[in-house]
Amino acid sequence: MVAAAFIGPGTITVCTIAGVKFGYTLLWAMLLSAVATMVLQEMAARLGIVTQKGLTVLLKTQISNRLVRTLVLGIILAAIVIGNTAYEAGNISGATLGLEALFGSANLPYYPWVIGVLAFVLLFIGSYKVLEKTFVALVGLMSLSFVITAILTNASISEILRGLITPEMPSGSLLTIVALIGTTVVPYNLFLHASLVREKWSSVSHLPRAQKDTLFSVMLGGFVSMAVIIAATAIPKDEITNALDMARSLEPLYGNAASLFMGIGLFAAGITSAITAPLAAAYVVNNCFGWNANMKDLRFRLVWIAVLVIGAASLSLQIRPVEIIQFAQVANGLLLPLIAAILLWMVNRKDLLGSHKNVIWQNILSMVIIGLVFLLGIRSIFGLFTA
Repeated sequence: MVAAAFIGPGTITVCTIAGVKFGYTLLWAMLLSAVATMVLQEMAARLGIVTQKGLTVLLKTQISNRLVRTLVLGIILAAIVIGNTAYEAGNISGATLGLEALFGSANLPYYPWVIGVLAFVLLFIGSYKVLEKTFVALVGLMSLSFVITAILTNASISEILRGLITPEMPSGSLLTIVALIGTTVVPYNLFLHASLVREKWSSVSHLPRAQKDTLFSVMLGGFVSMAVIIAATAIPKDEITNALDMARSLEPLYGNAASLFMGIGLFAAGITSAITAPLAAAYVVNNCFGWNANMKDLRFRLVWIAVLVIGAASLSLQIRPVEIIQFAQVANGLLLPLIAAILLWMVNRKDLLGSHKNVIWQNILSMVIIGLVFLLGIRSIFGLFTA
């Protein structure tokens, strides 16, 4: 699940923009994002396995002051729902880019609603899992394609290593850096991960296996994301406005059929995420209010319907899909410090984790990550107001 979250339409779009505009210079940001994801997702998984409870449930039981508890849960509720709504616009936009590459731009205004209706039907009847596996397989094919293409570009190993270990912030790159972090370290995945690991691992003895699983998945996702950046450096354009432009990064592998493969991959990534993002928001709301509702409960459905409708409706504005996806990633990057700080507080509670609570080096690394993300977020806000 965590690895699949890497390779969504937002990842492909933002990493392609990073490669086209800044070459290899922002690879360090992708590496930082992958490390941050490893640290935060491992903490979320550890908390879920040891306590056998989700993050939201733990917050409700651990914060004794009613006012503080209400305030914190309100912030989390708003952050996750708003963040997922922004993501939903990006998810539908990504699938829209895919349909544009496959069928042209003649019916572009109708694509978001076609995707929205498809996601609605799949969510409503609850039989989306088989299709989701198919879509994930298609996204996997696209991921492999980018890795092979990155190799075919004959990129300079020395320049790649320099981009990985030498932090540089070229002019105009700040929002792209924040977007790279936002598309990699996904706040709602922390909540989902803490909840879902309980279904697979019911004992603390399974913790080492869960940690290895998390680290492997994150490393795989980070590797593919870097491959997208490297492949995109070969695109001979300064501006990415549609899927056909992004498809140029796959031309060394697929030639004239690159737009077809990009279209299929973006559609698969977009529709898969368009299903999971509303569901994640519904689960968080469900836990915050203690509904204990199932997927067919009216209240549960109203939440994901709202996220889905707002995401689709936002595309009626005269904004390019690529811009919406990039904005969603920036919004996510700004929400991340809050969620990460709350998670760090939870995993340092000895009454919750006992001997499995964070050790000193984990706390230091976590605080450095939160600090860097916070500073980048503040700078991006100032950048938006001064642009």
